[in-house]
Amino acid sequence: MILFQDQASDENLTDAISEEKTLSVIDLILNGGAASTIIVIVLFVLLFVALYIYFERTFAISAASKIDKNFMNQIRDHVMNGKLEAAKLLCAQTDSPVARLTEKGVSRIGKPLDDINTAIENAGTLEVYKLEKNVNILATVAGAAPMIGFLGTVIGMILAFHQMASSGGQAEMGSLASGIYTAMTTTVAGLIVGIIAYIGYNHLVNRTDKVVHKMEANAVEFLDLLNEPI
Repeated sequence: MILFQDQASDENLTDAISEEKTLSVIDLILNGGAASTIIVIVLFVLLFVALYIYFERTFAISAASKIDKNFMNQIRDHVMNGKLEAAKLLCAQTDSPVARLTEKGVSRIGKPLDDINTAIENAGTLEVYKLEKNVNILATVAGAAPMIGFLGTVIGMILAFHQMASSGGQAEMGSLASGIYTAMTTTVAGLIVGIIAYIGYNHLVNRTDKVVHKMEANAVEFLDLLNEPI
């Protein structure tokens, strides 16, 4: 009987310890006070904004990078045969930055080569601006989110030490520790949001650079086409 009672007491003690150690993320957020809750909500909003921009730009850049491999060959045939209207129509029917740059160049055929090159460069600048739309917001979120998280932690630490000072140094360590580790959740949340935004930003920049390289390569190919003897 004594053995069974000891085992039962050990099981009860284990269950009690497990219940004390189990704490959900929601409890951590809500137990941190109003300041911690507000900061975590702000971080969730920033996370939503970062994810929305990332996926929206990913789809936009993917669409911009798609172009028929025979596009420039068809443009070459139309230009060499003097069918400029057919070349413009093909560019208009192809929704991509490369096609829009080519259309700008085709519309300038007959003018000096420098003028054509300038027109293509100006159009390319506008296309790059479209590709990079809102991407800088991701960089802002990547830098701001960790700082906002640290702000929540500092506020939590100030409140914890204020409680200790107000109680004349007699504050319970349990309540102080609870406030401190709960305040640290804002740092964790800020770092998570910042890391996600940072990775998303660099991924978009890398994909944008590939599209820009493709635009430059096709612009050079088009200019070489104009330099070919008829």
